[in-house]
Amino acid sequence: MNSTLSDGLIPFTNEHYMVQGTIRQLVDDVIAPRAAELDETHEFPLDNFRALAELDLLGIFVPEEYGGAGMDFVCYAIAMEELARGCASTALTLAAHASLCMGPLLLLGSEEQKRRWLPGLCRGEQIGCFGLSEPHAGSDAGDTRTLAVRDGEDYVVSGTKMWITNGRQADVMVATVKTDPDQPRGHGISALVIDMHSPGVSVPKTEDKLGMRASSTAQVFLDNVRVPVVNRLGVENDGFKTFMKTLENGRIGIGALALGIARAAYERAVRYATQRETFGRPLAGHQTIQGYIANMATELEAARLLVYRAAFMRAFGGTGVIARDGGTSEGAGATEFGREAAMAKLYASEAAMRITERAIQIHGGFGYVREFEVERYWRDAKLTTIGEGATEILQIVIARDILGQASRSA
Repeated sequence: MNSTLSDGLIPFTNEHYMVQGTIRQLVDDVIAPRAAELDETHEFPLDNFRALAELDLLGIFVPEEYGGAGMDFVCYAIAMEELARGCASTALTLAAHASLCMGPLLLLGSEEQKRRWLPGLCRGEQIGCFGLSEPHAGSDAGDTRTLAVRDGEDYVVSGTKMWITNGRQADVMVATVKTDPDQPRGHGISALVIDMHSPGVSVPKTEDKLGMRASSTAQVFLDNVRVPVVNRLGVENDGFKTFMKTLENGRIGIGALALGIARAAYERAVRYATQRETFGRPLAGHQTIQGYIANMATELEAARLLVYRAAFMRAFGGTGVIARDGGTSEGAGATEFGREAAMAKLYASEAAMRITERAIQIHGGFGYVREFEVERYWRDAKLTTIGEGATEILQIVIARDILGQASRSA
């Protein structure tokens, strides 16, 4: 790929290069020039969302028969990286709409359900969101307390969802609900598709956030909302595993998002270091700055390899290695990739924090003011260490997988 980094170990296909070029042009021409303004005003990036719809990027990995572009999951990761390089808020908006909302529909939805919801979401006629987090269920996602009581051909749903990306703008929410309150934590949970315009749905609060401020993050109240039973995805009381699989997909996307932010900060820092003069010579001539840039580049390269390894595993199965001619077909779910997704997101998000902080330091006082934008990259990067599994949770996920495998092999 045409970037500052080597891609010799990543087997990108011609389609992947095409997707990157298309999105990079959109970002450079349309999205990046308005990113600072949107951050300042907190304006939802609706125009960017519509531009993505026009290029068939909202449903980038959704099969063509359901209105999507029918591309592989690597294309989605590429899109997330490129969008985040220009505007992380727009990338996060896409993540909630595509990966988190449409992902469960693809995993669990019946043929009728897919044809009912996916085409409109792919065209951007509807905006999607994902209702997982609650006041008592953030990192502890199994502690879902939003209750869905069966009443004839409907469920009556009551509860509160927190930190819902796209929550105020969304038309459709795929939500976790407790359909059997007698079952313990992590059990008795179902997946429902909720019409956000239904009576009883309200969005009283949009959060004022540190970063990604153009991305809408809302609190959603569900007060005796009637949801048809036909809106349930999959088997009743068996939805929790699918939501965990959704998060695995989402972690790859957020890893790519963190990678894009880090790349933007790194490129700005390198450019500034070569242009700024201090003590009679370019800033880049100082050994300390050279050390910063060397470490930033190394971490960026490592994050890139981890993110795309996970994306290739998600798309093609096995180890994620495909033939250079692109001959391997899409095989989502053909292999487990949870550990790799967690590693990619963990490392990329923490690396993004370090890289953006160093970018500010290289800019000195200019890095601390809005005009030079690197402070925005730092603010945006912070969310990537929290959403889709906080750093501490991912460390547990990775360790349990390693130790569990060791126990089974003993």
